[in-house]
Amino acid sequence: MQDSLLAALQKAKHYCAYQERCHSEVRDKLYSLNLHKNEVEQLLTQLIEEDFLNEERFAIAYAGGHFRTKQWGKQKIKYALKQKQVSEYCIRKALAAITTSDYNKTFLNVADKKLATLKSEKNIFIKKRKIKDYMQQKGFEIKLINDYLNQL
Repeated sequence: MQDSLLAALQKAKHYCAYQERCHSEVRDKLYSLNLHKNEVEQLLTQLIEEDFLNEERFAIAYAGGHFRTKQWGKQKIKYALKQKQVSEYCIRKALAAITTSDYNKTFLNVADKKLATLKSEKNIFIKKRKIKDYMQQKGFEIKLINDYLNQL
């Protein structure tokens, strides 16, 4: 292997070791190092074989992190992973890793906080619409949102 390829491999290993990455992020990084398509694919294969790059591991870490820190719903996580060109299988595994009890607890927490900010709103229909819009923007499912709103 030539020196420039070895240097690129070392940079890619460091890039992957620092934080979990998806294939498209690493591919973009390698292309930014002015490598050709066959070199990029060769390095990607090597990174996968050496377990520096694992899309399933990335998807689970991404979903869990965004769920816990940003309190995103499953819909928003799913679309974000699709934008990162993660496979359907990995997306399903990542969403399955979020427990139903944690998900429901977070949903109620986010919805109740939003409801608390709308205390001054007298019109119940406007209040419900604002909660629904906010919860949809956070990526929660319509059925969950409607069930919550029907209990108000």
